[in-house]
Amino acid sequence: MKKHFGIFSGIILLLAVLIFTAIFQIEQSAAINFFAAIVAIIPFFINFEKENKKPRDIMPIVVLSAVAIAGRILFTPIPNFKPVTAIVIIIGLAFGAESGFMTGSLTALVSNLFFGQGPWTAWQMLAWGLIGYVAGLLAERKRLKKTWQILVYGILATLFFGVFMDTWTIISYVRPLTLVTVVTSYSLGIVFNISHLVSTIVFLLPIEKLWLPQLKRIKIKFALK
Repeated sequence: MKKHFGIFSGIILLLAVLIFTAIFQIEQSAAINFFAAIVAIIPFFINFEKENKKPRDIMPIVVLSAVAIAGRILFTPIPNFKPVTAIVIIIGLAFGAESGFMTGSLTALVSNLFFGQGPWTAWQMLAWGLIGYVAGLLAERKRLKKTWQILVYGILATLFFGVFMDTWTIISYVRPLTLVTVVTSYSLGIVFNISHLVSTIVFLLPIEKLWLPQLKRIKIKFALK
């Protein structure tokens, strides 16, 4: 419990910075929010290092991050249609919260070598990382055992990603911040968020059925952390 409190305290700090920059509409909001996201990510990496994982424990993260990256690149022609969220959720369910976070964050970081790096990278790392992390926490508590529960989580996680990234964009770049500009900005992202939502459901169904049982067997067979 103490471990999770330390990690999520970074998220609380990030939210405080977002609220502060939104209220005062600071001109350097993008830079401030970028560094706040980096600060929020650091505790997750520190916690992962403390696990003292062996190379074989890290291998599934590397392999499946590569699969997620390849999938994101492969489906580039379809706007915001990508398997990343589905894969990150499954990794969290199979290998735990820390592995879920690392898969999500590494996928965002490496795939943006192809799509373009920028202040959004840290936010995508955090968003996908949190989706994998929370999936792992819920799996530890036996809350995501049935297919429909996993699908519901996938839907909520995808909506979270869309709102999270849209909120960062609005607070960092939209000026002036008024009800009209905020509503307009969120509206512009609806089509892309729907595409992402559909892709998560499309990929999550077969991946959950085919991959999840096999990944859990691999974890047990090789005593992976």
